[in-house]
Amino acid sequence: MVGPSRPQFVLFGSSIVQMSFSHGGWGAILSDIYSRKADISLRGYYGWNSRRALQVLNQVFPKDAAAQPSLVIVYLGGNDSMGPHSSGLGPHVPLEEYVANMRKILVHIQSLSEKTRIIVLSCPPVNEEKVRGNASPYLSEVIRTNELCGSYSEACVKLCQELGVKVVDLFRAIQEGDDWMDACFTDGIHLAAEGSKIVVKEILKVLKEADWEPCLHWRSVPTEFSEDSPYDLVTADGKSTLNPFEWTFYREVQWD
Repeated sequence: MVGPSRPQFVLFGSSIVQMSFSHGGWGAILSDIYSRKADISLRGYYGWNSRRALQVLNQVFPKDAAAQPSLVIVYLGGNDSMGPHSSGLGPHVPLEEYVANMRKILVHIQSLSEKTRIIVLSCPPVNEEKVRGNASPYLSEVIRTNELCGSYSEACVKLCQELGVKVVDLFRAIQEGDDWMDACFTDGIHLAAEGSKIVVKEILKVLKEADWEPCLHWRSVPTEFSEDSPYDLVTADGKSTLNPFEWTFYREVQWD
């Protein structure tokens, strides 16, 4: 642990979380937006489903931790929604059990602290044709359909509404773009840069509109070491200095 102390945001879930620092990912974008404001911790695990996440929940989020996260962003469901394998092995989790597992996960995170906030990302759509074209000789056929993704997303949104948890309906949000099937994915499943931009836009919208105290939207979170210093950049008139802590000109997107 390094200081000074900042709010901690934890990204928890499966490969869309693990890979969120790759391909211009949404985790990397959030880390840039919240630089000097909050620490983003990655707890993503390729191939995991809600059963596996539930097994480690107390290890990832111990109730007796000295400090609890200010925000947890949870994504699980893409692997759960895969078609079942005839062997009974694999990541598929029946819809009813997925909902029950997510309920346990969210209730546990809610219990960490009165100040711990949650945003859930529902199951996004997939490019079915691209998924079929990326078959691996080392793995059984991957069954991913938008019909399955949509049903798990809908159930996730409904559960979050019941629990009073903020949720981003990724199944809906990603499909709002005309070219979403080609633009939003690297392999038909995982997010490319354009898909990640949609995730960030939706997360920031939730953070801006939530009536949380304190507000966790990036414009409201204090910036570390924002005070003036004679060691900052010298202004054009040579009479003072300018602290560049609010500069964002280098960002591809000027986030709201």
